[in-house]
Amino acid sequence: MDLVDQRLLNDFQRDFPLTARPYAELGEKLGINEDEVIARLDRLSRGGSVSRVGAVFRPHAVGASTLAALAVPPEELERVAALVNAYPEVNHNYQREHRLNLWFVVTASSAQAVRAVLDDISGRTGLDVLDLPLLEPFHIDLGFDLKWS
Repeated sequence: MDLVDQRLLNDFQRDFPLTARPYAELGEKLGINEDEVIARLDRLSRGGSVSRVGAVFRPHAVGASTLAALAVPPEELERVAALVNAYPEVNHNYQREHRLNLWFVVTASSAQAVRAVLDDISGRTGLDVLDLPLLEPFHIDLGFDLKWS
């Protein structure tokens, strides 16, 4: 990873240009062309340094979401995780070391649609879904200040 990669990762986590050609604008600031920006992001993505390039929306501003958890028997964890992952409304799914060992986020167009997904997951798995809806948002900066040695 060279200095240009480092700047690409660090400098543009926030204030990504919302223009017709954002990668061209990034390239201009980095001293490279648009195709090189795209190629670098592709390489960084394939290497695991970048998971996605895209906007972060507040789900309640454009729909509804909830954090949910399941207590899955260990021998069923892979199967249940795959079932949960198959829902397009699920955008995060994590195993935890706890009685409630599978945690996921459901985002949908309405609270009723979120409830329908949770009910369907419960019905298909035979497990009770713990629904932990947002009560009060605490906004945090989702960027990471990357220090390079």
